[in-house]
Amino acid sequence: MPASVAGAEGRARTGAMGPYAVLRELDDEASGIPVPERRFIGRSADGDRTVLIGTPLPGADPARFLAEAETSRYLLGPWSSPAAEVAAPGDVPWHARPYVPALPLPAALTVHGGPLPERTVRALGTALVETLLIGHGQGLAHAGVSPAAVLLAADGPRLMCFGAVRAAAEDGTPRSGLPGLESGSLPPEQAAGGQPHPAGDVYALGATLAYAATGYTVPERDELPAALRAVVTACLSRDPAARPRPAELLDALSPATAPPAPEAGAAAGPPRPATMPDAAGNPAGRAAALLGPGWLPGRIIAALARQSAELLAATLPVPPAPQD
Repeated sequence: MPASVAGAEGRARTGAMGPYAVLRELDDEASGIPVPERRFIGRSADGDRTVLIGTPLPGADPARFLAEAETSRYLLGPWSSPAAEVAAPGDVPWHARPYVPALPLPAALTVHGGPLPERTVRALGTALVETLLIGHGQGLAHAGVSPAAVLLAADGPRLMCFGAVRAAAEDGTPRSGLPGLESGSLPPEQAAGGQPHPAGDVYALGATLAYAATGYTVPERDELPAALRAVVTACLSRDPAARPRPAELLDALSPATAPPAPEAGAAAGPPRPATMPDAAGNPAGRAAALLGPGWLPGRIIAALARQSAELLAATLPVPPAPQD
């Protein structure tokens, strides 16, 4: 284990990471779904800031981990979760982002007691597609979409773990079986060491939506809900060229509805698009219409409320006394 990664493990165990006190881990290993990094909820010493902290897994390359975290700072979109702070050069590797009450997707399925409703899966998929559209428009492949990379918050999902594939192994190096990478979410061309690209993100998105809808990243076709079967199966094509483009996924997951007809005698005016472009010219905005009240099942909302209450009541850990 690299010394810097071992240092991160030790700092987390003693309740500190960078300027933050560690309150608790975010992920529950009982889910059995690999997580590309270790994640903690932390708080500043003055108690004013609560953050979500990421550290590399044992055996990971800390330099690649930090490089991907630094690049993620430039990600745009309301449903992306870029790093806001990164460890200083020479410090143990970590990055942090503002905290919102959220459950990793595997934990959400556990709380719900099984696969999520179709409405939730469609809203989740639409938000993630919008995030990928914006990132691809910036010339970035996410290279880390997986069930554990998705957090569910009351106002919508957050996509993190940017660059997990690249951080796990360099291009040209087989990535199968590496810690933190969920094999069912790993595009076959990237498992063989190929460079991450947007079509690989589509495959990983399909696996993530399959997991949300069935509890498995590579389910049998008949296990998928009929209304989602065609779109998820297309995403999971082994041929990158046969996978749908993100804009096509947006239409499949949240079909555009025509604006209401004008009243008699009223001027029709120019047609309005069902989806307005964002600042980068990408189609965006449909997710916001799907993420209203009721998009998450009640048990998940209750779990988010409990998490928030527990953290509000949490006290900062007492640092260990100095040794004589």
